[in-house]
Amino acid sequence: MALDHSCQVQRHPLAERGLDLYETPAVAVNALLRVESIPRRVWEPAAGRGAITRVLQAVGRKVISSDIFQYDFDLDFVGDFLEQKQMPDGCEAILTNPPFQWVERFVAHALELSPLIFMLLRLAFFEAGSGPQQKHKLRARVLDGIPPARIHVFRKRLPMMHRHDYAGRKANSGMAFGWWIWDRNYCGPTIIDRISWERSAQGGAV
Repeated sequence: MALDHSCQVQRHPLAERGLDLYETPAVAVNALLRVESIPRRVWEPAAGRGAITRVLQAVGRKVISSDIFQYDFDLDFVGDFLEQKQMPDGCEAILTNPPFQWVERFVAHALELSPLIFMLLRLAFFEAGSGPQQKHKLRARVLDGIPPARIHVFRKRLPMMHRHDYAGRKANSGMAFGWWIWDRNYCGPTIIDRISWERSAQGGAV
């Protein structure tokens, strides 16, 4: 479903953003496929119109796609991710770009359900955060209590991600993004590196 609204320098009010559907550029997913071993069966719980799902399916992954709302894309089921009690049968990982409004809750809940998590997040997620105290506590939990294993930072800003039905001026992305990976089988400090999406725009996923 949702792509982080933070890619835009001028943030949209919550009333405008609705369910925070911002389509993930295919090149971002292709870049992830080059640096991570993605399990054969994964869950995309914020699938929206299938931007991530389609790329993964094209390289042979079985994707269980769900969302809180049915857009013009066939989902395996409709439901609020934050209310799900378990992973779909056979899924080995969660891979998504969570809605910015609920990013802390999405990450924390994913950590409760899955041993392996791939999240497309802005680099500002490293910060203490803003807003209600509960958001601060959740962010501290998923960064300090259960730190990510790896963070793949994009060398250049991703192509712009506009919210669903956006009709305003198109622009380049104003925020830095990366793929954040939490892995229960990993022990050690968080590894941070830099990756490129331009190669995938030219040659596709490996």
